[in-house]
Amino acid sequence: MRLLRLAKIVRVGVAYGLDQMILEHEPSGVLMRLAQRLLFWRDLSAPPAVRLRLALEALGPIFVKFGQVLSTRRDLLPAELADELAKLQDRVPPFPSKQAVAQLEAAYGKPLNEVFASFEREPVASASVAQVHFATLRSEDGGHDVAVKILRPGIAPVIEHDLALLDAAAVLLEKIWSDGKRLKPREVVAEFDKYLHDELDLMREAANCSQLRRNFADSALLSVPEVHWDWCRETVMVMERMHGTPISQTDVLRDRGVDIPALARAGVEIFFTQVFRDGFFHADMHPGNIFVATEGVDKGKYIALDFGIVGTLNETDKRYLAQNFLAFFQRDYRRVAEAHVESGWAPADTRIDEFETAIRAVCEPIFDRPLKDISFGRILLRLFQTSRRFNVEIQPQLVLLQKTLLNIEGLGRDLDPELDLWKTAKPFLERWMSEQVGWRSLFRNLKKEAPQWATLLPALPRLLHQRLAGDETARIAAELTELRQQARQRNRWLAAIALLLATLLGVLLLA
Repeated sequence: MRLLRLAKIVRVGVAYGLDQMILEHEPSGVLMRLAQRLLFWRDLSAPPAVRLRLALEALGPIFVKFGQVLSTRRDLLPAELADELAKLQDRVPPFPSKQAVAQLEAAYGKPLNEVFASFEREPVASASVAQVHFATLRSEDGGHDVAVKILRPGIAPVIEHDLALLDAAAVLLEKIWSDGKRLKPREVVAEFDKYLHDELDLMREAANCSQLRRNFADSALLSVPEVHWDWCRETVMVMERMHGTPISQTDVLRDRGVDIPALARAGVEIFFTQVFRDGFFHADMHPGNIFVATEGVDKGKYIALDFGIVGTLNETDKRYLAQNFLAFFQRDYRRVAEAHVESGWAPADTRIDEFETAIRAVCEPIFDRPLKDISFGRILLRLFQTSRRFNVEIQPQLVLLQKTLLNIEGLGRDLDPELDLWKTAKPFLERWMSEQVGWRSLFRNLKKEAPQWATLLPALPRLLHQRLAGDETARIAAELTELRQQARQRNRWLAAIALLLATLLGVLLLA
């Protein structure tokens, strides 16, 4: 099977002229001329970036998803290539309902009608890894309307084969392409491998969904479906059915009375809340995964779906990012440059003044301008070019954050092109920084540490006595060592003097 798959990849690659993207870097040009003569029948009039996108679509869903992940690595790709790959969409035919039912019954070990009172055979969504059906749980289980996500049958071995081929291609690329090592293709494939295997475990996705729901339990901005854990397995996820309108249908939302500018501002606040308050964020926020409630008390509220890819940040990452964002919003480019060096992202010997000037040249033109006049793709590209110039290391844990920021830009641009992202985000970040370094932070940390203090305080006198006793013992031992050294030195002098006196006495007697 692997040989057949490899043959298909080669055939598709040749048909779309992907070989030229590699051979054009061969210094002599002999191989390029040979390929052009042998494969004269190909139509290569389309730009290389377009041909790559079409080839990935022809190779199937796993390669489409790889292209989607690759499009986020603007630190590695030319701008036109990243922009073209960002157009890739999962357009995957659903698998037959008989296979869906068989998958469910195998997971539960019982007939489908013993789990669901009703089950819609026609899927409502289909992607490369799974598809979704609507259903209703039996009355003894609450009779809830649910969405059932089912892993595509037989997808695991296909993924393993394609990943092995991608890794082999990455190794070959590193060896024969002059830019191969700099672009780190094997690291990109490894990154994709991790994302894809996370998506194959629907229990992991259910846990992600549950955590995000808990983080926004009392939110007026975001709804997250409840997970029905009794019916979740590695190949099946059952969650609350959510009702809303896709966020991409702005005309429908407007007709139903949703405040579109307010929705755009809320999206920015949700993003920064996930990143800086929780360090846990939905990292696949394309329009197909975001809905908006249009009825009832939740009208105008975001609805998040599909939790296969989430990002996490530790406290150091969050503090560093907040400092950078805030300094950026205040146009304090020197502080941005200093933060890069302090965090170790840029070498310690970096010239701060030169780095500051380079950052200013990238960022200054975009201030006080609405989203419609800003291209974050180009801004990120220039930032990465600056990063390469100053040997700044791209942090792997922030790649998903970059991808999500580009998603937010796209959503904001579609909802409200006049949105001023800076004015919307700056108050939130200032408040967050105040909570991190102000009196609120002090009070929160005191409250957090109080239980440990309650245990430590009664033992404090004993620990202090032991420390003091230990210090006194160490002092006495040091003094004794010094006295012994002085005694030995004195004894050496006495022996020398005695020897000298004995010598003098012997001379006198002989005289």
